Amino acid sequence: MTPPDDGARAMEPALTCETPAAGRIDIVSDAICPWCYIGKRQLEHALAMVAADGLRFDIHWNPYQLNPDMPREGVERMAYRIAKFGGPERAAAIDARVTEAAAGVGLGFRTDLMRRTPNTVAAHRVIWLAGREGRQDAVVERLFDAYFVRGQDIGAPEVLAAEAGAAGLGEAAVAAFLAGTEGEQEVLRADAQARQAGVEGVPSFFMDGHFLFSGAMPADTMAAAFRRAHAILANRAA
Repeated sequence: MTPPDDGARAMEPALTCETPAAGRIDIVSDAICPWCYIGKRQLEHALAMVAADGLRFDIHWNPYQLNPDMPREGVERMAYRIAKFGGPERAAAIDARVTEAAAGVGLGFRTDLMRRTPNTVAAHRVIWLAGREGRQDAVVERLFDAYFVRGQDIGAPEVLAAEAGAAGLGEAAVAAFLAGTEGEQEVLRADAQARQAGVEGVPSFFMDGHFLFSGAMPADTMAAAFRRAHAILANRAA
């Protein structure tokens, strides 16, 4: 995968460190993917593990739409999930499974508060903008928390502007940005690039353009993959 040329800067490191970056890790993700939020927590722990070995990576979040045909206004969540999974019992069982997995990494999912399944293009545009402003990690965190913990409709421009404002971007500036179309083609192009690279599920992780793995792997498994990939790529470069 070729990482999108979005001008994104590295996310704020989990550990304050002056060590030069050992490489770039790209995460292909959707803002309404529960495993992506769980994977973010595992990633944070993994980065702390490799930092102890003197390895620091620049982190970039890249767009993927789980529901590319979703209407712009989104849909009522329960009806959508019943249709997708074949009934309310199956939908509830899946919610219970991801809620349990989230609790295992300290996240308190509240699926009972979630009323709508949004179209995520606007959310990805805000994440794209945050990358240009050096606030990508903070914005990704706020959007995940807004959707999975607080049940907010992250397809609504006013919600996106408020969450981005709380993450350090100017709320009014983000509202004005969302009223236009800047970043939309970049987001759609990056989504298409991910699919062309073979991404079929998220989160998917790449190092310096090389695919590593998909899924919310345990932190120690992630850390081992990062160490191994870094060693292989460093050896090739040498």
